[in-house]
Amino acid sequence: MASGNTVSVTALRTLPVFQGIAPERLESVSRVAVMRRVSRGTAVVLAGDSTDFIYFVLNGNLKVTVSDEDGREVILTMIGQGDVFGEMGVVDEAPRSATVTAIASADLVQIAQADFRRILQDNFDVCLRIMSHLSHRLREADRKIESLALMDVYGRVARLLLDMAEEADGVTIVKKKISKQDIAKMIGASREMVSRVMKDLQIRGLIEETDGGVILRDQIHEV
Repeated sequence: MASGNTVSVTALRTLPVFQGIAPERLESVSRVAVMRRVSRGTAVVLAGDSTDFIYFVLNGNLKVTVSDEDGREVILTMIGQGDVFGEMGVVDEAPRSATVTAIASADLVQIAQADFRRILQDNFDVCLRIMSHLSHRLREADRKIESLALMDVYGRVARLLLDMAEEADGVTIVKKKISKQDIAKMIGASREMVSRVMKDLQIRGLIEETDGGVILRDQIHEV
Protein backbone atom coordinates (compact mmCIF):
# COMPACT_ATOMS: atom_id res chain seq x y z
CA MET A 1 0.00 0.00 0.00
CA ALA A 2 1.05 3.62 0.20
CA SER A 3 3.48 5.06 2.67
CA GLY A 4 3.13 8.62 3.92
CA ASN A 5 1.28 10.69 1.33
CA THR A 6 2.54 8.74 -1.66
CA VAL A 7 0.51 6.08 -3.44
CA SER A 8 2.13 2.84 -4.57
CA VAL A 9 1.50 1.06 -7.86
CA THR A 10 0.17 -1.87 -5.78
CA ALA A 11 -2.51 0.36 -4.25
CA LEU A 12 -3.48 1.80 -7.64
CA ARG A 13 -3.96 -1.70 -9.04
CA THR A 14 -6.75 -2.30 -6.48
CA LEU A 15 -8.81 0.44 -8.17
CA PRO A 16 -10.95 -0.85 -11.09
CA VAL A 17 -10.20 2.19 -13.25
CA PHE A 18 -6.46 1.39 -13.26
CA GLN A 19 -6.56 -2.40 -13.53
CA GLY A 20 -4.77 -3.81 -16.55
CA ILE A 21 -2.75 -0.63 -17.11
CA ALA A 22 0.93 -1.22 -17.99
CA PRO A 23 3.30 -0.93 -14.98
CA GLU A 24 5.30 1.94 -16.47
CA ARG A 25 2.10 3.95 -17.00
CA LEU A 26 0.97 3.23 -13.44
CA GLU A 27 4.34 4.49 -12.23
CA SER A 28 3.63 7.83 -13.87
CA VAL A 29 0.18 7.91 -12.23
CA SER A 30 1.66 7.11 -8.80
CA ARG A 31 3.98 10.11 -9.07
CA VAL A 32 1.04 12.55 -9.20
CA ALA A 33 -1.32 10.66 -6.85
CA VAL A 34 -1.60 11.51 -3.16
CA MET A 35 -3.08 9.44 -0.32
CA ARG A 36 -5.62 11.22 1.88
CA ARG A 37 -7.20 9.76 5.00
CA VAL A 38 -10.48 11.31 6.11
CA SER A 39 -12.38 10.73 9.33
CA ARG A 40 -16.10 10.13 9.73
CA GLY A 41 -18.12 13.29 9.15
CA THR A 42 -15.50 14.98 6.97
CA ALA A 43 -16.87 16.76 3.88
CA VAL A 44 -14.36 15.93 1.15
CA VAL A 45 -15.99 18.18 -1.44
CA LEU A 46 -18.78 20.75 -1.14
CA ALA A 47 -21.49 21.54 -3.67
CA GLY A 48 -20.67 24.78 -5.48
CA ASP A 49 -16.90 24.59 -4.95
CA SER A 50 -14.56 24.73 -7.92
CA THR A 51 -13.11 21.41 -9.08
CA ASP A 52 -9.52 20.79 -8.04
CA PHE A 53 -9.15 17.01 -7.60
CA ILE A 54 -10.62 13.69 -8.66
CA TYR A 55 -10.90 11.06 -5.90
CA PHE A 56 -10.73 7.25 -5.80
CA VAL A 57 -11.88 5.28 -2.76
CA LEU A 58 -9.36 2.71 -1.49
CA ASN A 59 -11.58 1.85 1.48
CA GLY A 60 -14.35 3.35 3.60
CA ASN A 61 -17.83 4.68 2.86
CA LEU A 62 -19.10 8.09 1.79
CA LYS A 63 -22.43 9.65 0.87
CA VAL A 64 -23.20 12.02 -1.99
CA THR A 65 -25.80 14.62 -1.05
CA VAL A 66 -27.57 17.78 -2.13
CA SER A 67 -29.52 20.09 0.16
CA ASP A 68 -31.85 23.08 -0.07
CA GLU A 69 -31.69 26.46 1.65
CA ASP A 70 -33.54 25.05 4.66
CA GLY A 71 -30.91 22.35 5.16
CA ARG A 72 -33.10 19.48 3.99
CA GLU A 73 -30.81 16.79 2.62
CA VAL A 74 -31.26 14.25 -0.16
CA ILE A 75 -28.80 11.39 -0.51
CA LEU A 76 -28.08 10.76 -4.18
CA THR A 77 -25.97 7.66 -3.62
CA MET A 78 -23.55 5.85 -1.32
CA ILE A 79 -20.02 5.10 -2.51
CA GLY A 80 -17.31 2.79 -1.24
CA GLN A 81 -14.21 0.80 -2.13
CA GLY A 82 -13.20 1.11 -5.78
CA ASP A 83 -15.58 4.00 -6.55
CA VAL A 84 -14.58 7.34 -8.03
CA PHE A 85 -16.02 10.81 -7.50
CA GLY A 86 -15.26 14.33 -8.69
CA GLU A 87 -14.79 13.13 -12.26
CA MET A 88 -17.56 15.31 -13.75
CA GLY A 89 -15.72 18.50 -12.88
CA VAL A 90 -12.56 17.14 -14.47
CA VAL A 91 -14.48 16.72 -17.74
CA ASP A 92 -16.60 19.88 -17.84
CA GLU A 93 -14.78 22.19 -15.36
CA ALA A 94 -18.12 23.12 -13.78
CA PRO A 95 -18.44 23.62 -9.98
CA ARG A 96 -19.13 20.63 -7.77
CA SER A 97 -22.72 19.49 -8.21
CA ALA A 98 -22.98 17.72 -4.82
CA THR A 99 -21.36 17.34 -1.42
CA VAL A 100 -19.44 14.16 -0.58
CA THR A 101 -19.09 13.30 3.11
CA ALA A 102 -17.39 10.36 4.82
CA ILE A 103 -19.85 8.23 6.82
CA ALA A 104 -16.94 6.08 8.01
CA SER A 105 -13.22 6.73 7.99
CA ALA A 106 -11.86 6.38 4.46
CA ASP A 107 -8.59 6.25 2.55
CA LEU A 108 -8.73 8.17 -0.71
CA VAL A 109 -6.40 8.62 -3.64
CA GLN A 110 -6.58 12.16 -4.98
CA ILE A 111 -5.17 13.41 -8.27
CA ALA A 112 -5.15 17.04 -9.38
CA GLN A 113 -7.46 17.97 -12.24
CA ALA A 114 -4.67 18.92 -14.66
CA ASP A 115 -2.68 15.77 -13.88
CA PHE A 116 -5.69 13.52 -14.42
CA ARG A 117 -6.48 15.16 -17.74
CA ARG A 118 -2.98 14.23 -18.88
CA ILE A 119 -3.58 10.67 -17.67
CA LEU A 120 -6.77 10.52 -19.77
CA GLN A 121 -4.87 11.78 -22.83
CA ASP A 122 -2.16 9.14 -22.42
CA ASN A 123 -4.34 6.15 -21.42
CA PHE A 124 -7.34 5.28 -23.58
CA ASP A 125 -8.35 2.42 -21.26
CA VAL A 126 -8.59 4.79 -18.28
CA CYS A 127 -10.58 7.24 -20.40
CA LEU A 128 -12.96 4.47 -21.46
CA ARG A 129 -13.47 3.33 -17.86
CA ILE A 130 -14.26 6.86 -16.71
CA MET A 131 -16.80 7.13 -19.55
CA SER A 132 -18.26 3.77 -18.49
CA HIS A 133 -18.51 5.00 -14.90
CA LEU A 134 -20.34 8.15 -16.00
CA SER A 135 -22.73 6.04 -18.10
CA HIS A 136 -23.40 3.80 -15.09
CA ARG A 137 -24.21 6.83 -12.94
CA LEU A 138 -26.58 8.14 -15.60
CA ARG A 139 -28.39 4.78 -15.72
CA GLU A 140 -28.66 4.84 -11.91
CA ALA A 141 -30.14 8.33 -12.06
CA ASP A 142 -32.68 7.16 -14.66
CA ARG A 143 -33.66 4.23 -12.42
CA LYS A 144 -34.08 6.53 -9.45
CA ILE A 145 -36.28 8.93 -11.40
CA GLU A 146 -38.37 5.97 -12.57
CA SER A 147 -38.67 4.70 -9.00
CA LEU A 148 -39.74 8.07 -7.60
CA ALA A 149 -42.27 8.59 -10.38
CA LEU A 150 -43.82 5.14 -10.67
CA MET A 151 -43.37 3.25 -7.38
CA ASP A 152 -44.90 3.56 -3.93
CA VAL A 153 -42.71 3.59 -0.82
CA TYR A 154 -42.73 -0.23 -0.59
CA GLY A 155 -41.40 -0.48 -4.14
CA ARG A 156 -38.80 2.22 -3.59
CA VAL A 157 -37.47 0.55 -0.43
CA ALA A 158 -37.34 -2.83 -2.16
CA ARG A 159 -35.58 -1.39 -5.24
CA LEU A 160 -32.99 0.37 -3.07
CA LEU A 161 -32.25 -2.76 -1.04
CA LEU A 162 -31.90 -4.83 -4.20
CA ASP A 163 -29.58 -2.26 -5.77
CA MET A 164 -27.35 -2.29 -2.67
CA ALA A 165 -27.36 -6.06 -2.21
CA GLU A 166 -24.65 -8.58 -3.10
CA GLU A 167 -24.50 -12.36 -3.26
CA ALA A 168 -22.60 -14.01 -0.38
CA ASP A 169 -22.67 -17.65 0.74
CA GLY A 170 -25.77 -18.35 -1.31
CA VAL A 171 -27.85 -15.47 0.06
CA THR A 172 -28.67 -11.98 -1.18
CA ILE A 173 -27.59 -9.51 1.49
CA VAL A 174 -27.08 -5.79 2.03
CA LYS A 175 -23.84 -5.67 3.98
CA LYS A 176 -23.38 -1.92 3.92
CA LYS A 177 -24.56 -0.27 7.11
CA ILE A 178 -27.32 2.19 6.26
CA SER A 179 -29.73 3.82 8.67
CA LYS A 180 -33.47 4.11 8.09
CA GLN A 181 -32.97 7.89 8.08
CA ASP A 182 -30.50 7.56 5.21
CA ILE A 183 -32.86 5.22 3.33
CA ALA A 184 -35.58 7.85 3.73
CA LYS A 185 -33.29 10.53 2.30
CA MET A 186 -32.47 8.33 -0.67
CA ILE A 187 -36.03 7.45 -1.68
CA GLY A 188 -37.89 10.65 -0.80
CA ALA A 189 -39.90 9.39 2.18
CA SER A 190 -40.08 10.01 5.92
CA ARG A 191 -38.05 7.97 8.39
CA GLU A 192 -41.26 6.86 10.08
CA MET A 193 -42.66 5.51 6.81
CA VAL A 194 -39.43 3.67 6.03
CA SER A 195 -39.48 2.10 9.52
CA ARG A 196 -43.05 0.89 8.99
CA VAL A 197 -42.23 -0.53 5.56
CA MET A 198 -39.07 -2.32 6.81
CA LYS A 199 -41.00 -3.80 9.75
CA ASP A 200 -43.79 -4.98 7.46
CA LEU A 201 -41.32 -6.51 4.98
CA GLN A 202 -39.74 -8.39 7.86
CA ILE A 203 -43.09 -9.63 9.17
CA ARG A 204 -43.95 -10.86 5.67
CA GLY A 205 -40.65 -12.76 5.52
CA LEU A 206 -39.28 -10.73 2.63
CA ILE A 207 -36.26 -9.43 4.55
CA GLU A 208 -34.37 -10.41 7.68
CA GLU A 209 -32.34 -7.85 9.62
CA THR A 210 -29.25 -9.51 11.11
CA ASP A 211 -25.97 -8.36 12.67
CA GLY A 212 -24.27 -9.06 9.32
CA GLY A 213 -26.74 -7.04 7.28
CA VAL A 214 -30.19 -7.22 5.72
CA ILE A 215 -30.91 -10.56 4.04
CA LEU A 216 -33.31 -10.36 1.08
CA ARG A 217 -35.66 -13.20 0.10
CA ASP A 218 -36.49 -13.92 -3.55
CA GLN A 219 -40.09 -12.73 -3.13
CA ILE A 220 -38.93 -9.15 -2.56
CA HIS A 221 -38.63 -8.83 -6.35
CA GLU A 222 -42.44 -8.93 -6.44
CA VAL A 223 -42.94 -5.92 -4.16
